[in-house]
Amino acid sequence: MRRLLLQVATSLDGYMEGPGRDISWHRVDEELHQHMNDTLRGMGGFLSGRVVYEMMAEFWPTADQGPEVDATMAEFAGIWRDMPKIVYSRTLRDADVGWNTTVVRDVVPEEVRALKEQPGGDLVLSGGQAAEAFLRHGLVDEFRIYVNPVLVGGGTPMFPESSSLTDLRLLESRTFGNGVVLLRYEVRGTTPRASA
Repeated sequence: MRRLLLQVATSLDGYMEGPGRDISWHRVDEELHQHMNDTLRGMGGFLSGRVVYEMMAEFWPTADQGPEVDATMAEFAGIWRDMPKIVYSRTLRDADVGWNTTVVRDVVPEEVRALKEQPGGDLVLSGGQAAEAFLRHGLVDEFRIYVNPVLVGGGTPMFPESSSLTDLRLLESRTFGNGVVLLRYEVRGTTPRASA
């Protein structure tokens, strides 16, 4: 069965985006970008919300064009274009998307479980609002958290508030040369939090 992996870049103080949706502090250098290419190339699909999809679609479809394009960026442009993508959005229509993308209105647990049972590589989830729904339904199997060495002081938190406790097991930690630390955790189980 395919696993569903939530992949998040975060600040040390737990924000995916700074104020005003600022992500300029994300530290992606050649080493980290190549790691992302190597990791994502074998996946079975990218899942996201509308905001992440539109941000990616603004840049990556043509990021490999031009004579001075970095080879790592050009490689990821191809990975992104070719990868099957599912966008969870109530406002987008199929006509608004391209590049092997399907629009789904809501996160329906039974549909996601059926998707996980299909053959192919694991599924990568990104985007705060979409992730919140997947977490609420207990659909995430693994967390891949890229902690950036910066405090942004506010913005979009990495995780929503929850009424449950999720037990995790560390699978891997890796430090990149730019100070970003990857933490991979497997979800062991989720239980409702005891009332005070």
